[in-house]
Amino acid sequence: MFDRDGQAEIEKLVRDMVGIPSINGTPGEKDIAIFIEGWLRSLPYFHDHPDFVYIQPIDGDSLERRNVFALLKGTAPGAGQETIILHGHTDTVGVDDFGRLAPYAFDCSKLQKEMAFMELDPEIRSDLDSGDWMFGRGVCDMKSGDAVFMVILGRLSAHPELLSGNILVSFNPVEENQHTGIIYARTFFEKLAEREGLVYRFAINNDYICPLYPGDTGRYVYTGTVGKLLPCFYIQGKETHAGQPFEGVDAGFVAAELVREISFNPEFCDTFNGATTLPPVALKSADLKERYNVQTPLSAFVYFNYMVHNESVPDIEEHLLAAVRRCCMAASALVDQRYEAFKHVSGVSCPKAAYDFDVTVYSILYDRVRSMCGVSLDKILHDVAERLIAAGTDSREISLALVRKVCELGDIRKPVVVLFFAAPYCPHNTIQHTEGDEAFLYRTVRAVLTSCGEKNREQFTMLPFFPSLSDSSYLKIDDDNGSIDTLVADFPGYDMLYPVDLHKIKELDIPCFNFGCYGKDAHKSTERVYKPYSFGVLPELIMDTVAEFFGTKQK
Repeated sequence: MFDRDGQAEIEKLVRDMVGIPSINGTPGEKDIAIFIEGWLRSLPYFHDHPDFVYIQPIDGDSLERRNVFALLKGTAPGAGQETIILHGHTDTVGVDDFGRLAPYAFDCSKLQKEMAFMELDPEIRSDLDSGDWMFGRGVCDMKSGDAVFMVILGRLSAHPELLSGNILVSFNPVEENQHTGIIYARTFFEKLAEREGLVYRFAINNDYICPLYPGDTGRYVYTGTVGKLLPCFYIQGKETHAGQPFEGVDAGFVAAELVREISFNPEFCDTFNGATTLPPVALKSADLKERYNVQTPLSAFVYFNYMVHNESVPDIEEHLLAAVRRCCMAASALVDQRYEAFKHVSGVSCPKAAYDFDVTVYSILYDRVRSMCGVSLDKILHDVAERLIAAGTDSREISLALVRKVCELGDIRKPVVVLFFAAPYCPHNTIQHTEGDEAFLYRTVRAVLTSCGEKNREQFTMLPFFPSLSDSSYLKIDDDNGSIDTLVADFPGYDMLYPVDLHKIKELDIPCFNFGCYGKDAHKSTERVYKPYSFGVLPELIMDTVAEFFGTKQK
């Protein structure tokens, strides 16, 4: 267990950091970075080595958000180039869910006093009354994890002569939506490694861990992170007046079939190394009518949150396209059935359109239309994207606009469903525990967990994929080059909307563990962190891990 002074230092730091409202997309993201930089520079080591604290502004960011890094170089005899990265995000989600408690969301003490007078779920009431839990926005996700890293760095930096390797801390904004901070950090990692001769051994993220089921008291360490795709579907039907409904092809009707077929369907779960992803869920389903009229929906837009452990992008596309074809056939059969039923009850036989869809992916549609338009197609699409970006349009809507423009230029009039991808894309990765250097990492960390668990009466379990989206996705990619190329080809406007060099990330290839503070209800008004583990056991676990690799002992 970490010593009492260290635990108290972590708790105070957490309270101070929670007190800075660093909600994603607000000026608070800059404020928290300035606070962290100032705290790092206050350490004696960085007072003596000010050039080892680095600031990387996010280019063109109107909020002036920035990454903050600090490098501690070990000076023990024989100290080498190997480096462990400790990384965490500094932004939080908003506080609308707090309702009348929103004014207290960033003040842990006042929030808990207010909650004491509320009617609460029995489990939440028990945690609140115990005194072992701290409540507040960001306390779990993930300012406690950041604070642990900062205090650990303070301890290690007091005795660099005990370190045979290096520690690089990385604090990054914009994790809660686009992961912009860690994406920018890649170039910094590359340049710093070249300048200082560093070799990145592995990274530790401290994003929160939590119970996996009611009553679960296990502690989990993850040896990788789940991937996430955003598969999108543009559906174009055939227009008709609502007074002649069977003469058209209702895009909204097909969109509804897609949601029914794909959302919550375990057929689309990806199982690998004994772990299974959550099923996809629809994040948006809407027709594209801009205002009321009595025309049936000509076009619709649907996209899904799609988690990945190991499946390649081409295989996912094949799976989804098969689902689209089933949905089109189901929609056609249902319309036929209802058409016949209508004829029976009305005695009227009216014209009827066929639900005959062309089902394709964006790259095939693009190639077809480019053969007609030539290179001017690229210029047209670039101008469309540039105009919409300048207008602040949601990036998913921009990708959709590019698909619609290609259909327009190709004079696509028949019913069509186009599968494409949009931002964000989070690569999946995991530490391979059966062979090579990663197997050694896995065995070594597992031994540390066993030892630390015995000392602290904790039961640790290693799992292959951190189940929530994580910045660690951008340090290592398991996809092969063909899978990456397929994703980019079917992602309209990739270079402008999500210019992440995936091949460079593949070259970076930093294995990642997620240790994490222990909490509950992240992204809820009852977000809380368990102090005895998060401020006592977790820092000791990280110190023991560093000691195992770099020969240091906790002072």
